[in-house]
Amino acid sequence: MNTEAIELLVSKHPDLKGAREKLEAMQPGAYCIHRSWGMGVIKNYDVKTQRLVIDFEEGDRKGHQMDPAFCVDKLDILPPDSILVRQREEPDAIEEMIKKNPADLVVEVLSHCPDNSASQNELERQLQRVLGERRFKKWWLATRKLLVKDPRVAVPSRKSDPYILRDEPVRAEDEVMDEFFETKNPHKKIGHAARLLALSVRHDDIKDALPDILKELTQSLKETKVLTEGERLFGLWVRNDLARFIHEDPEQIEPRTADLLRESPSLSLLAENIPGTHYKRYLNLIERSFSDDWVKIHFDLLKNSSGKFTTECVNYLLEKELEKDVADALERWLNEQNLRGPVLLWIIRNRKSRKYGELMEGILNPRLLSAIFYAIDYEALQNASTRRIALADAVSDDALLIGELLENSSLETATDLATMLMLNQGFEDLSKKSILARFIKLYPTIQSLVDQGATAAKQRALIVSAESFAARKAEYDELVGKKIPENKEAIATAREHGDLRENAEYKMARQEQETLLARKDQLEAELSRAQTTDFADSPTENVGVGSVVTLKAVADNKRSARYAILGAWDSDPERHILSYQTALGQSILSKKVGERALLNIGSESEEWEIASIERWPDKKASFGR
Repeated sequence: MNTEAIELLVSKHPDLKGAREKLEAMQPGAYCIHRSWGMGVIKNYDVKTQRLVIDFEEGDRKGHQMDPAFCVDKLDILPPDSILVRQREEPDAIEEMIKKNPADLVVEVLSHCPDNSASQNELERQLQRVLGERRFKKWWLATRKLLVKDPRVAVPSRKSDPYILRDEPVRAEDEVMDEFFETKNPHKKIGHAARLLALSVRHDDIKDALPDILKELTQSLKETKVLTEGERLFGLWVRNDLARFIHEDPEQIEPRTADLLRESPSLSLLAENIPGTHYKRYLNLIERSFSDDWVKIHFDLLKNSSGKFTTECVNYLLEKELEKDVADALERWLNEQNLRGPVLLWIIRNRKSRKYGELMEGILNPRLLSAIFYAIDYEALQNASTRRIALADAVSDDALLIGELLENSSLETATDLATMLMLNQGFEDLSKKSILARFIKLYPTIQSLVDQGATAAKQRALIVSAESFAARKAEYDELVGKKIPENKEAIATAREHGDLRENAEYKMARQEQETLLARKDQLEAELSRAQTTDFADSPTENVGVGSVVTLKAVADNKRSARYAILGAWDSDPERHILSYQTALGQSILSKKVGERALLNIGSESEEWEIASIERWPDKKASFGR
C-alpha cells in the first residue's frame, strides 16, 4: 500500500493509526500468514475497491480480496529473511537444512523470534509450517535430541519454559554441570549425575569435578524424602558408580544399597519400581546382601514377578545352574494353585523356546489351563476398569494352546474346563466362542454342553429390580474393594504375631476370610444370573412378576389381603411386598381374576380368590415406594 492509500484508510478508520507500520509493509510481493487461511502472497492493492488482493496457498483463494481495515489484526506480514519466505524463495537450501542440519533450522527460526526465544508450542507451530504436518513429528523427535547437545540453544527442561538462542554458545556438558548443582530436585540430580559420569570419560574438567558431584549427590540422597524406594535405589547405584570411577569404596558411604534392601518391606514391590535395565544388577545385589537366603528370595521374586523381570529372574537362576529347581518350583506352584497371571503369561509365551522349553515340560497339561482360566477370572473380578486382560488375550490369540494342554486329557476333564470357560468373566463373548470352538474340535460332544449351558442360563435367570441389583452390586463392591483386602491385611498382621497354632487372631481372621469369600462367591453367582426390570411390562390378565394382587378369603368375603409380587431380592413382608420366589408368590403366579389358591396367609392354610390384578408401576406409591 502506498502512502496516499494508507492516509485515506486511516482517515476513515482512526483506530488504525497504531497499525501504520504494518500497513506500510503490505506491499506487492510481501508474504503473509492469515490465522485461518495460512500462507499467502500480496499481489497488489486495488485502489478502486480499497482492498488487498492476496493469493493464498491453501484452498481456492487465488486473487482473494480483503479489506485492510478488517484484516490488519488477522494478517501477519513476514520479513524477507523469514524461514517461511526463504522456503518459497530458495526451497533447495531450506530442504538441505531440514535433512542435513536440522539444528540450524531451529536456530534460524529462533533468530527471528522476539528476544531470540519461543515457547515450545510457538516453536513447534512454526517448524510444522515449514515441514508440514505429516513430516514434522518424526523430524522433531530426532532434532530435539540434537538440540540438547547444541551449545547455541538452551533447551527447556519443563514444557512451560522457552527455547532460547544463546548470545554465546555454551557446551552442553557445562549446562548439565550447572543444572546438577543448581537443582534441588533429587530426580533431576540423579539423572544429571549419571550423564556427567558418562561425559567425564571425554572431558577432563568434568572428571576433576566428580568428587564434588559425588559429595553433592550423596547428601541429596541422605536428605530427600520424596523418592520412592526404587528411585532411591537407582540413585544409590549412580552414586556407587561415581565412587568406583574415582576409586572410592561405595560400601563405606551411607546410605548403602544393602541397608536399603534389608529395610524394604517388599523386595517384589521394590523390583517393580526400578528400571528394567537394572534388573540383573538388582538380583546380583540381593545375592550379595542376603548370602544365606538369596536363592529362596529369588524364587519368591520369580513367583511374584511380571513382564521382563520374570525373564530376568529365570535367566539369573539358570546362570546359577538351578534349572531343575526352577522346573520343580513351577510344578509345585501349579500343584499348590499359586501360579500368578503374569508368570502364567510368561509360560504361555515361552513354552516352545529352546532356552526355557524344558523347564515347562512337566506343567503343560490340563491343570495349567485350569490355573490360567482361574487367574483370568480372578483378575476380571478384581478389575473395575475396562482395560484388557493380557493373559486372556494371549489365550485367545494362541490357536495351538488349547490343543497342546488338552492332549490325552479325558472328556470329563475337557468338559469341566469348557464349563469353567463359559462361566469366566475375563473373556469377551467373541473370544469365548472362538476358544470353545477349539474345545469342540477336539471333543465334539462338548457342543451339547454349550447348548445346555445357554438353555440352563435362561432357566436360572433371576428377575430383579434395578434398585435391588444396585444394592447387591454395592455389597459386592464393598466386599471386593474393602472388606476382603482389609481381611487379608488382618491375616498378614496376625501371622506376624508368631505360632499360628496358638494364634487366636489369626484363626478368627481366617474364619472371617471363609465367610467373606463364601459370600463373594454367592454374590458373583447371583449377579451373573440377574436380569433387571422396571416391571413396566407386568401383565394384568394374570398374575406375573410386577403384579399387585388383591385377594379375598373364600370362607369370609369381608377378609382381604393385598400384595405386590416383585423381583427375587425385593421382599419386604412388613409392607406386603413379596419376591416371586416365595411360597405365596409361586402359588398365585399365572392365575387370573376369579381363580383360587390354597394360601397360608393367616394362622392356617385356606382358600383365597384373586379379586383384582394391577401393575406395580401404577400402584407403587401406595406401598411407600
